[in-house]
Amino acid sequence: MDYKKSNAPHNTITRDMSELDAKVGNVYETVAIIAKRANQISSDLKKELDSKLQDFASPQDTIDEVFENKEQIEISRSYEMLPKPTLIATQEFIDDELIIRNSSIDRERSF
Repeated sequence: MDYKKSNAPHNTITRDMSELDAKVGNVYETVAIIAKRANQISSDLKKELDSKLQDFASPQDTIDEVFENKEQIEISRSYEMLPKPTLIATQEFIDDELIIRNSSIDRERSF
């Protein structure tokens, strides 16, 4: 998924938990679902950023020889401007874009 095109807010918004847990029926399960998805998003973003910054890495860099690269700074800034993974995950949950599988019940629900 392209997180740069996400419609998630960039700032924290107060949410009504009774609306969020209405889909699942349990506040704790709702928070666990959003947290798990936020961890997945964070991992994806970290891998993507690391792969882009790997192009700028030099095997001969030492602490004294580190130099600033404008392209590297721009890439880092673009990732800093993205909404936080928890905000993206919450928006995905609200927009019913998540599929939740519960192996203990052997059912699949789409939220």
